[in-house]
This record gives sequence, structure tokens and C-alpha cells, in this order.
Amino acid sequence: MPVRSGHVAQSLKKLTFYSSLLAIGYVASLTLNHDARQESERSDSNSKIINNNLPNIDSNIPTDQPSLTELYAQVAGDIHKKFESQIENLEAKVLHLDNTKKSHPNVKFLPENQRKRILVTGGAGFVGSHLVDSLMIDGHEVIVVDNFFTGRRRNIEHWIGHENFELIHHDVVEPLYIEIDEIYHLACPASPPHYMYNPIKTIKTSSIGTLNMLGLAKRVNAKILLASTSEIYGDPEVHPQVESYWGHVNPIGPRACYDEGKRVAETMCYAYQKQSGVEVRVARIFNTFGPRMHMADGRVVSNFILQSLQNEDITIYGSGKQTRSFQYVTDLVDGLIKLMNSDVSSPVNIGNPDEHTILDFAEIIKKLVNNNYHASNSMIKHLPANEDDPQMRRPDISKARKEIDWWPRVPMMMGLERTIEYFDNELKQVERNKPNQFLPDEHKLNFERT
Repeated sequence: MPVRSGHVAQSLKKLTFYSSLLAIGYVASLTLNHDARQESERSDSNSKIINNNLPNIDSNIPTDQPSLTELYAQVAGDIHKKFESQIENLEAKVLHLDNTKKSHPNVKFLPENQRKRILVTGGAGFVGSHLVDSLMIDGHEVIVVDNFFTGRRRNIEHWIGHENFELIHHDVVEPLYIEIDEIYHLACPASPPHYMYNPIKTIKTSSIGTLNMLGLAKRVNAKILLASTSEIYGDPEVHPQVESYWGHVNPIGPRACYDEGKRVAETMCYAYQKQSGVEVRVARIFNTFGPRMHMADGRVVSNFILQSLQNEDITIYGSGKQTRSFQYVTDLVDGLIKLMNSDVSSPVNIGNPDEHTILDFAEIIKKLVNNNYHASNSMIKHLPANEDDPQMRRPDISKARKEIDWWPRVPMMMGLERTIEYFDNELKQVERNKPNQFLPDEHKLNFERT
């Protein structure tokens, strides 16, 4: 059903209602005219009888007053004209809505035996919305569940009204009863400011939320993919990080609500697999960036881009010698889909092994802003290091290459250019009096995604 179809339906209901009123008014008018005519005939008959028995008296009663029949006809005519005008207005509105109905990105058509019903929790968030784009374009039916703590309706607004799309405002810590074939469980705040804002809620989302999704998968015999994280490795003592590494995590530190929450989520996945035969997939996601990142998520990429665009000091926590590996969001999405469609049930790293120091990354972003937007006067400012901040982060993706035939394909510079452009548009929304909406075809990649 097209967007605004509710308005069209409401207008048509009003149109039917007014048409019914008009018909009722018309019938009532005929009835009144008929009754008035009979009353007039009876009155005329009575007048003749009386006139025959009374002397002819000159009356001062005026004769130019309208009769009862004429009054009824006048009222009915006024009602008719009013209803006709309102119906014409409604018809014009319906025509306008039909001519301006929302269009959606093109999607493939899949027959029933190939089309899946896929649930994406956290589907209105940064990564989730891009995953929804790919699944919709591939022709599947997608149900998005989000409580909109960090997700935004605007991220998936271009799909609202599409026959294959459904949005449910729901928190995964509460049970959900629907029929689906696959679950991509992404629901959980992923940036430090967001997951540390309410650590107990973060723990509940990772534990109870995952428990609910595993229970749903068990009930409907669906396959489930858990979006885990490189944070389960903590501040690693092994570099690069391989899936067999158990990690080095502080269980009572400020980041523990997220790190340990994801670790217990993985534990529950494999408990359900062993005890109940649930098909599980676990993706350990490394640092990811791209359009639709939340402006206030406090992560390195968004912070550096916004500070450079606004000529503010670029803030680095610690020496800046910490290393990170950044992948563009479409690479991550392709990796998640490949993992879901594979037979690999053990954890798989999904990340880009191209490693940079935080300081180098700040210089790269500042240079891109200087070259493509304006001369950035931002200075690099060092602040005290954050507690338990990992000093090294780089994935070993040998398993992903071998088992699911995946590796990152988007060059970092290309990805940064798309992301900086997006944030620049975010900053100009008020000036342009228009919301910044990023559509699937705006990635402008120079290769065919698989």
C-alpha cells in the first residue's frame, strides 16, 4: 500500500459518507415535498368548505410569503450545493494524493518459494538500515523492530508503505510473537556514549533481548544471526585478533556492560544451538563507518568529521597511537548476508585489516575536508585517555575469506568521502529547510556488490 494511503482511504470514506448524506437529504426532500403537497391539497379542500360557509372577508395576510414547499426546496438546494462543493474538494484531494504518492527504490521480484520473511532488530539504526536496504532490494519481506533509542525513522523512511516492508516500534527486552524465516539480531547501542548512558539497559538488551530472539527462532524454526563485536576481545594481547582468541576484558570496567553483554549473548546462542538445535550465526563486527551514523555517537569517525567541518578542535583521547581498522558499512552488510547464507555456525570476524593510528586517521579526515569543502582550521587536541580503551584493534579475516568468500572491497578514502558528504548535508538541514535522507543508490560504488 502506498504511503499516505491512509489519507486516501479516509478521504474516500468521507466521500462515501457525504454521498450517503446527500442521498438521504434528497429522499427526505422528496418526502417533505410529497407531505407538503398532500397538506396543501387538504388545506385547499378545507378552505373551500369554510369559504362556502363564511362571508367573504378581506384579509390583511400578505400573499408574497414563500410556501412551506418552497422553503423545503430551498433548504434542500442549499444542502445539495454544500455537499457538491465538499465532494469536489475531496475528489481533488484524492487526485492530488494519487499523483504525489510515494515511490520506493527498485526491488527484485522473488517468487514465494524464494522470498524470505526476515526480521531485523535494530533495523532503523546505522548498520541495520543499510542491511534493510540490501534485503529489500534483493526482494525479501523485511520486518524492522526498533525502540528508536539510537535508531531513526528517517533511516528507513524510504521503505515505509512498500508492500514488502513492515515497521514495528518494539523493545526486544519484551517478547515478540511473529512468523519469520530469518533473524538478524542487531538491536543494541554500539557506541560508548550510548551504551554507557544506561549500562543496565545495555546489559538487558544484550542478554534478555537476545534470549527473546533465540526463543522466537526456536519457536518458528528460524535461523538467527547475532551481531556481536570486536569488543569481546577487550584490550587484546594478541594481534591481529583471530576468532579463537578468548579476549582480555575487564568485567567491571565502564565498557563491561557492552563487552560482557555481547560475550554472554554469544554464550546463549551456542547454548540454544546445542540444546535446542537452533541454527545460529555469529558475526564479530569491527569498527564500521558510513552514512547514517548518528551525529552524537561519539565514535572516532563521526567526531573527527564533524569537528573538521565545523572548524573545531579535533579531540584525541590519549596519545593517538592507538590503532583501529575501519570498514565501510556496505562491506559489513555484504559480510553479514554472506555469513547468514553460509553453513558456518562458529564466530566470524567481519572487519577491514587496513590498520591506522587514531592520529593518522584525524589527519586524513582533516585533509579530505580541506580538499573538498573548506580550509579547516581545526587543531588536534589531546585529552586524557579513556579507561579500558583498547590500544590495538585489527581483525584477522582469514576465516571470512576462506569460509564465506568475503573481504572488504570499498577503499577507505572512497568511504570517507561518502561519509563526509553525508555529515556535511546533516549540518545543512536547517539552512536548506529539508531533512537529510540517504538513499541506497547514493553509495556510488565503482563495482557491483555481491
